[in-house]
Amino acid sequence: GRRTALTNLRWSIFAEFLGFAVWQLFAILAVYLPAAGFDYSTTQLFWLISMPSLVGATLRIPYTFMVARFGGRNWTIISALLLLIPVTGLALAAADPETPFWIMLALAGLSGFGGGNFASSMANITYFYPAAQKGRALGLNAAGGNLGAAIAQLLVPIAITIFAAGSLQLPLAGLIWIPLILLAAAGAAKYMHNLSN
Repeated sequence: GRRTALTNLRWSIFAEFLGFAVWQLFAILAVYLPAAGFDYSTTQLFWLISMPSLVGATLRIPYTFMVARFGGRNWTIISALLLLIPVTGLALAAADPETPFWIMLALAGLSGFGGGNFASSMANITYFYPAAQKGRALGLNAAGGNLGAAIAQLLVPIAITIFAAGSLQLPLAGLIWIPLILLAAAGAAKYMHNLSN
């Protein structure tokens, strides 16, 4: 089962990587909103930064049990596809500086889906490794996921400024993740497995 375990670990890391990237989007984007014409107060910007953490941390409780309920493969597909909601919504909302704050706050909360992915990914991988190898596998899984936050902080500013030919294109902060999310869901569907013990 070594090859099966490694395949599941790889796709789990990729999906979790994207979850962390999406989870960080509003923390990155809040800095650019005033320059793009969004008339939000400092307090409102603070809420946009903190809401994903609040929702993501809370979702880790139910997400932990979803693997046992639906299966690791199935839940990885679902949790990856759920990431499409905040990134697509962000791409639409960020295109219009007149977007009401409550819509942006709701999208910030929905990006918390990415924070929940950590719990389900870790719960899933434990099924594939014996006790002596769990630590290494879970360490790689956690590291791969957390790398998503760093890559997002590097890539998003580049995407919304340099890729946009010098102008500020905030919708790209969401759009760039859509193909990768679809790839993660398709890869999970094709290569991952459901284990319950």
